[in-house]
Amino acid sequence: MSRFKIPAPYFSVPPQEYEPSYFSDLVRNFAGFVHIVSNPGEERGTRMTLTNLPENDSGLEAGALFQQSGVVYITRLDISRPAGAAGTGSVGSVTVTTT
Repeated sequence: MSRFKIPAPYFSVPPQEYEPSYFSDLVRNFAGFVHIVSNPGEERGTRMTLTNLPENDSGLEAGALFQQSGVVYITRLDISRPAGAAGTGSVGSVTVTTT
């Protein structure tokens, strides 16, 4: 829960005819709404339950949480944690003879 509660902006009922002052208020309130949504503020809590976390960071934004083998990680753009990595290869051939 956010530490400070900021009320949502008020969008009044539009007038029947165009009024520049109404349009100015609408633009100002919408800009305030965008500011609130894009700046959520700090969070503080004593208990948290996270369910259904992704198992890798594929497609997540920086700062998103995911888990691998029961460990929770924070997505960073400079570190990749793919879902799994495996590979096989061969070099040359081997001949086995028995006598």
